[in-house]
Amino acid sequence: MFEFTTQLRVRYGETDQMGYVYYGNYAEFYEVARVEMLRTLGTSYKLMEESGVMMPVVELHCKYLKPALYDQIITIKVILDEMPRAGMRFKYMLYNEDNELINTGETLLVFVKMDTNKICFIPKELAAKLKPYFE
Repeated sequence: MFEFTTQLRVRYGETDQMGYVYYGNYAEFYEVARVEMLRTLGTSYKLMEESGVMMPVVELHCKYLKPALYDQIITIKVILDEMPRAGMRFKYMLYNEDNELINTGETLLVFVKMDTNKICFIPKELAAKLKPYFE
């Protein structure tokens, strides 16, 4: 299993009139965490796309437990609990400043060869970086 944690501060433009994070912004929070997780592994979406592989989101699940509020620091934990093959399933747990679980989510991204637009297996370089966490 691979776990990664990052933080972000809720900006005013991400909230509604009540000061709550607008529900659609949670998908962006998930993306921020995914991108940073990939960077810690020494890769990025940009590098994968330059090698001819893209990763579209094909599933998104989101459960709202408590609102995230304007100016709060949100901690996002990302979990990969299975070795990716043709896709990567990311699980998310978001916590507020009081360490209360406020949101859970999951996304499934698949690897797609850009020249054929067909699903493919995980790039070998990424598989090698993840393999030690799943042995």
